[in-house]
Amino acid sequence: MTRSIGKDSTIVRWMTHYIAACCLAVSLLAGTASGTAGAAPHAALACGSCHRQGGIYSDPAAAENRAAACVACHKGCDTIFDSEMAQRRGEQSFAQRSYARLDGDFYNKNCNSCHVAGCLDCHGDGAGIVKPAVAACQSCHKGYYTGWDYSGRAPREYNMRYQRGIAVNGETFLKMLPDVHYRAGMVCGDCHSMLRLAQGRRSAKGCRDCHKPDKNVIEHRISAHLERLECYACHSAWAPQEYGTFFLRFREPQLKEDFDLLPGPSPDYLRSAYLKTQDAPPLGINARGKVSPIRPQFIAFYSDIQAGRNNGPENILLAAEWRAFFPHTVQRGTVTCEGCHDNPRRFLLEPPSQRIYQLKKDGMKLESFWDRNAQKVVNGDFMAASRYLAMSAKGPAYTKAYIEKWKTFLNRVEPSSRK
Repeated sequence: MTRSIGKDSTIVRWMTHYIAACCLAVSLLAGTASGTAGAAPHAALACGSCHRQGGIYSDPAAAENRAAACVACHKGCDTIFDSEMAQRRGEQSFAQRSYARLDGDFYNKNCNSCHVAGCLDCHGDGAGIVKPAVAACQSCHKGYYTGWDYSGRAPREYNMRYQRGIAVNGETFLKMLPDVHYRAGMVCGDCHSMLRLAQGRRSAKGCRDCHKPDKNVIEHRISAHLERLECYACHSAWAPQEYGTFFLRFREPQLKEDFDLLPGPSPDYLRSAYLKTQDAPPLGINARGKVSPIRPQFIAFYSDIQAGRNNGPENILLAAEWRAFFPHTVQRGTVTCEGCHDNPRRFLLEPPSQRIYQLKKDGMKLESFWDRNAQKVVNGDFMAASRYLAMSAKGPAYTKAYIEKWKTFLNRVEPSSRK
């Protein structure tokens, strides 16, 4: 008599977990043979050491059980599932106070593709358990978010005509100057350790843990620079910035064809932007009270394309929020003095007479992207106008440093002709 086994039976479920455990064990042994980092300690363990929890076989690294088998050895690392990497509370909060006002399911449609669901999301490469390489981090930290910039990538325009050149994981990018640490061979984990991430800290090291200010550098001799500025306020060469982010909602899918935009995660939406730049970012004040680069978290607009062009609400401004951040584009040199001290636009104090973009006349609801009125920094603040005026006064100390700085440039210039 032959017994029929249904697909939901205990036997089939047990066999599935058993096969998965054996496959992972084989991959770990293969990783040991090929020298895969991190594989050897695990290859020495019996399969059941990790895969049998409470008498049943299961995924030892899954978020559902807080990676119970992994944290049996890696104590405290389960708190990573409480962090932003897994919970994404910041993104959810932003979506809730902006696009969710018009589409309650906006976050699930457009923003829920990257989150940590288990240890192997970062520590597995298909051949074993590994320490994450830069490429592993950039599988989520990509596009407009910090990560791509470290290796010299900036997001392209959304129109399909600009999707050209080298593609990584199916995504093209603008090739930019990489961070000096990337060029030196450093990986993300050199500064962002697992222990510190599990403790809720973004990094294990700060700039001055490795670099001591050199008093031979003119800018380092100015005490206000060292006391009031983040190092990367001067040393970040560039950052991707997106001014005017549009999410276009389509009630009829065929209407999307006329826009020729890069497909997104949701069949209901396409994304576009009014302006993208990759230059030195504006400056504001971060949560530590120090001068820091800032960029639009999103200056967010919504259009509902119901039946055709200009049929439905368009260009609804839902948020104008900025975020203090650390562009991973560090270089040895810095901007010249007037890059900050004579640049009100960089502090969102752009005078009306200097405006190039006439946003209100273009239906954008803001006077200027670089005018702080009706905008805010969510994790800090804009620099007070009075402080900028004092900083740009150009007293004797500024003049002395400015002249000395320019002399260093002149001393490096080759003569244009020789006798």
